[in-house]
Order: sequence, then C-alpha cells, then structure tokens
Amino acid sequence: MQLPKAQPHMVHGCRITAAAAVVGLVLGGAGPLGAQIDPANRELIQLGYNQPLQGRSPISGYAFYYRNTPHLFQQTNLTLRLAVAPVYLDSELGIANALGPNTDLGLGLAGGGFADSYSEIREGNYRQRESFIGHGGEFSTSVYHLFNPGARIPLYLVLRGAAHYSTFAESDKTDANFELPDDLGIFRARGGLRWGGREPLMLTDLAMEISGWYEAEFRSTSMRYGFNNDRRVRGDSHLIWGRAMLAYTLPECKHNFGVSLTAGLSIHPDRLSTYRMGGALPLIAEFPLTVPGYYFQELSPRSFVLLAGSYSIPIDSKQRWSIGFTGAAAGVEYVEGLSQPGHFHSGVGAGLIYRSPSDSVQVVLGYGYGVEAIRDDERGAHSLGILVQFDLGRTRASVLDPGDNPNRSRGLQRFFEIFR
Repeated sequence: MQLPKAQPHMVHGCRITAAAAVVGLVLGGAGPLGAQIDPANRELIQLGYNQPLQGRSPISGYAFYYRNTPHLFQQTNLTLRLAVAPVYLDSELGIANALGPNTDLGLGLAGGGFADSYSEIREGNYRQRESFIGHGGEFSTSVYHLFNPGARIPLYLVLRGAAHYSTFAESDKTDANFELPDDLGIFRARGGLRWGGREPLMLTDLAMEISGWYEAEFRSTSMRYGFNNDRRVRGDSHLIWGRAMLAYTLPECKHNFGVSLTAGLSIHPDRLSTYRMGGALPLIAEFPLTVPGYYFQELSPRSFVLLAGSYSIPIDSKQRWSIGFTGAAAGVEYVEGLSQPGHFHSGVGAGLIYRSPSDSVQVVLGYGYGVEAIRDDERGAHSLGILVQFDLGRTRASVLDPGDNPNRSRGLQRFFEIFR
C-alpha cells in the first residue's frame, strides 16, 4: 500500500485518484479519498512510466484523464470530479455546504479492472508465481470540514467511509498450486487533519502541507492463502501516518526545491494492507513513497520513516528547460514474510525537465539509482523513467487564442510553437 494503496492526489485537499491513474498500465490498488472539493476547473492528461534496467518487475506506470467541473448544471454547490483510465473509472460528486457552513459532502463511485491486483516482490525478485489479479468496485461518502475559512492556508478535517468489494483471479503466470485469497468485502474508515496541500499536478511551484491520518480496514473474513496456507489476510488492519512537505520556487532565478518527511506505522498489517514503497512516480498515490531506482512497490514496510528532496535549475534563457536532482532515504521495518537484509534504503536520481511557455505541456526524462536495492545478490539498481502532463485547458488557449498577433491564430502553427 502506498499510503494507502494507490490513494488519490490533492489540491489543497482536492483529489485525483491514482486508482484510475494506475489501471491500464499498473496492476495496483485502489482507494480514493479527497480532502476538499476542488474549486478549480481542470482538464488534464497525465502519463508516467518507469523501466528498470536490471531484473524483472511489475509494469510501473499510469495513464489517466482527469476532469474537475465546478458549478455542475449551473448549480453553484455541485462539483463533479472524474478520473478515467482505460479500464477503470473513479468519480465523486461534491456538494458544497451540504452539512452546514464550511462542511462539504462527497459521494464517490469507483470500479473497474486490475486495481486490486497484488505483486509479490521479495529481496529484489518479482515472484510472478505468487502474484495475482484483482478487480473491484467501491462506494464512498466523505465529509470535509474547513476550520479556518478565509485563512491563507486551509485546515481541513476529513472523514470518510467506503464499502469496497474485491475479486481475485490467477494471471497467466500464477502457479497452479498457489491458492488465491477468497473474494473480499471491505469497509474502510479514515479520518485526518490536513493543513495546506498541493495541486494535482506533476510539477508544482509552491505547496506546503502538514497532515496526520488514521485508516482502519475491516474485511468480511480472515483467511489463509498461498502455498499450503503460508500467508494470511487479517480480519482488520490499521494504518497511522503523517507528512510534512514544502515546495517552493525562488522568484528571481526560478530554482525550484521540494522536501518531504513521511512516517507511518501499522497494527495487524498483512501483504494486502501494508504500506508499499519504491519507484519514482509522483502521481501513483496521494502520499507516494518514492525511492528512485527501486521497482514500483518493491518494499513492504509495516513501519517507516522516509525523507525525500528535489532541486531543479533552469538551463536556458527562457527557463523552459531545467535539470533536476532527487534523493530519498528511508528506515523501514518489514511486514511479516517480506523482510530482507538491512533496514535502510536510499536512492538518487537526475532528469531533464521541459515546460512549455504556458505550462500546458510538462515532460520529465529521468534516471534513478537505488543504492541498497538488491539485484542478483548484489546492491545497486538502475532505472529510466518518463513523466508527461498535458493541461488541455491551457493547450486549447495556446493553440486557438491569437493574442495580439492575428497571424498566430493558425492552430497548427500555434501547436508547434508550444515546443519552441
């Protein structure tokens, strides 16, 4: 679970589910949650992919279309949020002030294929014989209460309940003697406080957050599964975590830096409910536990502390191209059955960043090195990655708006000017 498994991303609390992001490219988990109704009109396409250069790993990527529409049907208190991937849909209808002043209600519906799949990774080896496919659907109700209306940095209380149903099936690589878990009905309850937040964008110029969370998960049954019932699904599990983060761009030189500290612990964790750490995909989860150079979700800690940072520097006069550097270091205690030598992990990375003049297109080409990642009984792993974001609203304005020069109204010419 990536705090928790494939959770959505925030804009001062608004959400974009990584469940919809992951499905179609990643056999990942689902579990959307937001922290307020997003007041901004947004239309985005976001893509991400990591490719390890050693070993074999689960497919690591996401591809989704995100749409947030405030004032739906001309009603000032309705907002529709959609995140759509090839075989998954996540949605929420937000009703502002539905439960009183400064207290919003969200009604969510999500479902589709592959989002509850599980990939077994032990000591750097992807065990396809012990991995399986999972599909699911969910209905949720959320309450978002703003404590400090009018304040520069919002403070929100978030309460949410979700009824989820998961079904499991063998992949073409699953061992015939590996017994799958039974289908599960799951109820999840989460509560948290978030001060600040960040927009659901690949790159952000300014953001800050301090938050703390508790989530309980109750299954319809506890069970044993695997080879000779050697692993378990518990009847309940509990996660407690917090994050402090800051992103800032220096106004004159446009250097951008970010730093985050995330820590979590768990009660009664198992393979299907614990945290998952690794990879370098920023929108894979609401709280992505990224470590460059590692496989996606390579590590399965039951408790952890993760410190991560980034710094980027423009390299051209128009400040459209930048070079960026990232790093992360974590101390972990492993969930039962997935331990490995050493409790410290770290990774570093570098990349080339492009941002179009209107920020309608963002592209990152990156390299990562996992310092303590295990590959063929040795330490060290390399990976390459690409991240792309299209802001369709800004792209349309860039292509169609002639501005002060009527010759620039020619759409095709304007399209190519985006990349100049």
